[in-house]
Amino acid sequence: MTEQRHIAASGPASALGAGMKLPLICAPMFLASGVDLVVAQCCAGAIGTFPSLNARPAERLDAWLTEIETRLEAYRRDTGETPAAYGVNLIVNDYNTRLDDDLAAIVRHKVPLVITSLSAPDKVVEAVHGYGGLVFHDVIKPRHARRALKAGVDGLILVCAGAGGHAGTLSPFALVEEVRGFYDGPLVLSGAIANGRAILAAEVLGCAFAYAGTVFIPTREAIAPEGHKEMILAAASDGITYTPLFSGTHANYLTASVEAAGVDPDEARHAQPRRMQDKSDPERPKAWSQVWSAGQAVAQSQVLEPAAQVVARLAREYEAARAALRQ
Repeated sequence: MTEQRHIAASGPASALGAGMKLPLICAPMFLASGVDLVVAQCCAGAIGTFPSLNARPAERLDAWLTEIETRLEAYRRDTGETPAAYGVNLIVNDYNTRLDDDLAAIVRHKVPLVITSLSAPDKVVEAVHGYGGLVFHDVIKPRHARRALKAGVDGLILVCAGAGGHAGTLSPFALVEEVRGFYDGPLVLSGAIANGRAILAAEVLGCAFAYAGTVFIPTREAIAPEGHKEMILAAASDGITYTPLFSGTHANYLTASVEAAGVDPDEARHAQPRRMQDKSDPERPKAWSQVWSAGQAVAQSQVLEPAAQVVARLAREYEAARAALRQ
């Protein structure tokens, strides 16, 4: 295992480096990330996160946060090592009826990192900054980045082409440079991050952290269905369909799951985005639960294994890539 070291990041985000063994934030995955996965990721030396909406019913969120904190403190006490920080993802839009209650729970627990998605996070930033927490916001375009910065976020997650779930189409070489033209704070790079070399590449581009999700779905701790895990292990990059058909917003899904839901992948690819509240077709398969997400680096997951082993492999690859550059 790589020796624990502090991961550099500018400004207040440097506080996230404690306990990290490589500059990695594990993405919050709807219906896949839960307590066990987050704890395993943090104890292995990467920041673990989960969507607040995974705790169901809403009242369970308090219990999840308490369990994560209790288990991370027990790890600290029993091993003498500092686990990495953890975070919670909030969907910020008018259709998330849980937003206020989930935000209140986050404030009570003083969650170190809050990841916001979809809309400008103004009130989230104010609440989280009130206790000294950090807010990073998902963006797929420079105009989204500018709006999030006006809200006062502490960092930006650039969701580039190839990311699992909701994703953009821009190359990281384009999006990072354009955002750097007006922002010099912490950036997190998302999009087909599934090995240590990709994590180092994110740093070379000037990002403080890399962001990986799909590689953690086929782990023993993930709460994703076994069929989802097995489908990822059997998939390759040409088995991904990018479509807005199921959630209303463009996202990457496993083509095999699209077909299993009775939908023609070509039809799905040519679908038009729609408002998220549009229920005009109740027979349409549901995103995430019936049609499963994955990113373009899906072929790099070969076996079902504990999350700690995934982090350890990424750390070895990351250090090997660093050493190779020094030669």
